[in-house]
Amino acid sequence: MTALPRWSRAEIAQRIANDIPDGAVVNLGIGLPTLVASHLPADREVILHSENGVLGMGPPPPEGEEDFDLINAGKQPVTLLPGGCYFHHADSFAMMRGGHLDVCVLGAFQVSTGGDLANWHTGAPDAIPAVGGAMDLAIGAKQTWVMMEHLTKQGESKLVEACSYPLTGLACVRRVYTDLAVIELVDGKAQVRDIVAGLAFEELQRLSAVPLTR
Repeated sequence: MTALPRWSRAEIAQRIANDIPDGAVVNLGIGLPTLVASHLPADREVILHSENGVLGMGPPPPEGEEDFDLINAGKQPVTLLPGGCYFHHADSFAMMRGGHLDVCVLGAFQVSTGGDLANWHTGAPDAIPAVGGAMDLAIGAKQTWVMMEHLTKQGESKLVEACSYPLTGLACVRRVYTDLAVIELVDGKAQVRDIVAGLAFEELQRLSAVPLTR
């Protein structure tokens, strides 16, 4: 069986970074989305926010130069750009809930064509025990984008008609970036904006559990 052409995780992060507008205030969720910080264009000012109370994060520090008193929400060491700051957790959540984030990029287990997001629990015994700040981010940001692999390890589509896992937020996802395609969710429809080179639209449709449009 021929392997599917796929974008690497770095290539997905690069694509997302290129789509973030100049001057945007952005939260990068735990997991895959943190990779976006390393791919932001040098000529563009993007202000990165972390829900544990950091504004103005830079890329990850070089190996050996980590300061574990300065971390993101995933407990990974980060850098602070000139003008950056850190502050109380409650102030950070006020920013999230008050609509002050232009974009948040989150991982997901499932996304529905209606923009519903499930990204915190699968029912597995060792699953994350609580939703954390994902609910506040998904609903509070002006735009919520998802970065995820298109298929589960079992080969099932993560883009679905209706989420079967506990929901994080309703009708909140605007755009989905996977290793196979970039998909815009508009009026309950999944519109393909881009597709990885070498993959036919018909094959992408076969791998997706929802109708796709172009």
